[in-house]
Amino acid sequence: MAIRRSRWAAAATAFTVAAVGTLTALAVQGTSEAAVLPNGFKSVGYMPSWAGNVTSVQYSKLTHINYSFALPNANGTLQPIENTAKLQQLVTLGHQNNVKVSLAIGGWNDGNDSAFESLAANSGTRTAFVTNVMNTVRQYGLDGVDMDWEYPDPGTSGNNYTALMQQLSTALHNEGKLLTAAVVSEGGTANGVQPAVFGYVDWLNIMAYDGGSPHANYDWSINAANFWKNRGLPKAKTVLGVPFYSRPGYLTYAQLVAQDPANANRDCTPSGECYNGLPTIRRKTQWAMANAGGIMNWELSQDATGANSLVSAIYETVMGGSGPTTPPPSGRTGRITGIAGKCVDIAAASSANGTAVQLYDCNGTTAQNWTVGTDGTIRALGKCLDVAAAGTANGSLVQIYDCNGTNAQKWQAQSNGTLVNTGSNRCLDASNNSSANGTRLHIWDCFAGANQRWVLP
Repeated sequence: MAIRRSRWAAAATAFTVAAVGTLTALAVQGTSEAAVLPNGFKSVGYMPSWAGNVTSVQYSKLTHINYSFALPNANGTLQPIENTAKLQQLVTLGHQNNVKVSLAIGGWNDGNDSAFESLAANSGTRTAFVTNVMNTVRQYGLDGVDMDWEYPDPGTSGNNYTALMQQLSTALHNEGKLLTAAVVSEGGTANGVQPAVFGYVDWLNIMAYDGGSPHANYDWSINAANFWKNRGLPKAKTVLGVPFYSRPGYLTYAQLVAQDPANANRDCTPSGECYNGLPTIRRKTQWAMANAGGIMNWELSQDATGANSLVSAIYETVMGGSGPTTPPPSGRTGRITGIAGKCVDIAAASSANGTAVQLYDCNGTTAQNWTVGTDGTIRALGKCLDVAAAGTANGSLVQIYDCNGTNAQKWQAQSNGTLVNTGSNRCLDASNNSSANGTRLHIWDCFAGANQRWVLP
């Protein structure tokens, strides 16, 4: 986590940690409900103590914010929280906008997790830590805690982490507060977070960045989330992290867009800075909508503004607003023809979810202009070719629908001209072997007849 690795060093040059003083409780306590997105989807952002202005946060497009970072001492106490006035203002503004605010404890801290190791190693210091954390949560009117121990090792350290998380979970949940945790993307270190922890947390923020080539690319990031799901993490507790910065130069996304507005729609600049631009953020969000519980970002101060905002792209995708403006993945674009040379057509050229896909005389309209993507999707009018209700039976109708990354929207072209839907292993088929205008397309057992052979762009 390169950006996060350097955060305390950067902060030390810009800030002086305030002396311990009497903390004033917030007038607004942690009783508000989080902003609501469809299906309980979470949009989580980190706000560092050393960067960003809390008045610039797009609260209406977020559900949760984690203030970063508090640091533990080996005896279970907490070091003074940096920039407490900023934390207080964040909680106040968050609650006024129905956003829950948690305190992130830990961080990379130059790789020094010795305080966590020590305090978690015996019941006395674990209890002291939990007591001090709960006092801090109450003092600032916080809604929860995000544990960011980087990283408990498999074995004894992992056992101690589990015991600590169990005790924290009981204390926080007894008062209606949240317990989340930030975890490594994948690999052996992840095994220090034992599956028992999955039952103690409300969700895990998976730090799916600082890896992959190019940095945090789509496939690598999705594999990271699936790594945790395959270990037993429930879908609803899987929150996919996305970077708002580049590697290797660690430029913020805002800086990259300021250099060249075209960078908003790239994942790598011509000079080799790689990050996640708008298309990839939308695509990851679509995947998360179908396969996870939310999206997390590191971090809010690095976002661009206006139409290029990544926070906005996440929100608009979740709310169904990405529509025809969402750039499709690279691929071949043109008409798709089938039996009797008829074109695959979207009925009435409507982009509404559930619109029928049919055969029709080729007419060169956008309703017949398809992009066969490298990700297995087939797109037109900003929507994906989709098997209704993810059906797998013969006769399940084909329609267009918001792209969501599911197998109901994945198609594989075969050498015999058929298009196989990977969710059902059945072929795109013109019903009743008909070539009449308006013939509905559906899926059927593959036999490579004339009504199942397609000429792609």
